[in-house]
Amino acid sequence: MNVFIVGTGLIGGSFAIDIKAAFNESIIYGVDKNEENLEQALSLGFVDYVSGFNDLEKADVVIVAIPVDATVEVLPIILDKIGDDCLVFDAGSTKKKLCDTIGNHHKRRNYLAAHPIAGTEFSGPQAAIANLYRGKTNIICEVEKTAFKLQERGMEIFSRLGMRIRYMDPGSHDKHIAYVSHLSHISSFMLGKTVIEKEKNERDIFDMAGSGFASTVRLAKSSPAMWTPIFEQNKENILETMEEYIANLIQFKKLIENDDFLAVHKEMEETNYIKTILKGIA
Repeated sequence: MNVFIVGTGLIGGSFAIDIKAAFNESIIYGVDKNEENLEQALSLGFVDYVSGFNDLEKADVVIVAIPVDATVEVLPIILDKIGDDCLVFDAGSTKKKLCDTIGNHHKRRNYLAAHPIAGTEFSGPQAAIANLYRGKTNIICEVEKTAFKLQERGMEIFSRLGMRIRYMDPGSHDKHIAYVSHLSHISSFMLGKTVIEKEKNERDIFDMAGSGFASTVRLAKSSPAMWTPIFEQNKENILETMEEYIANLIQFKKLIENDDFLAVHKEMEETNYIKTILKGIA
């Protein structure tokens, strides 16, 4: 199985590692505009060969793991170059614009819109790890528009990598993911920004930061090059989530200003229910 990984960073590299382990006959080809990334991927051993779009005709599977704005640009090009029996899927955090962009492409049937809910705050080939996707949810959009035999190939890959599958339309995906992922990143970035601006002494931040602060700002280490296009493509849903979030912050601030700490306690107690919802998630 010839697998082309477009984007050899954390997401693409982790796919490569697990596919090599799960499919003994697989050959991994790395495609990346960053030559340093390709060299690292080769030296780390999860890419067998460096390649490019001109070789896509021999691909059985193409995995697109680059920022969502770049995916919108290159996916039609990839579809133009692949053979009729090749499966293409991406791992982007927004789906509607991408699905709309290639909706009328003559090889739409070769594309499976996917979003594995997995990752870390790190980036680059050196961040790629084994079993990143095991036990994680993979959201599939517009599955009915993908050729059935290519659906089966994709599901075989996802199954061997230990992923759970959930189906959703692109609009619903983008709306829900704005709450549970995109808002989390914005909150983390802005908390980090607030502390950096207020605490000018870096040593004070390091010495006084507990595990709570470290875990809350973990996502602020994420790549701006990846997240800025996500915020742009999902702008409307993100603005809606931010308005609700800001309203909750303002209300909580008022409770503290008014010394209404019974209400403060009640707000936090009710929110503790999130422990039940997220039980079992590491």
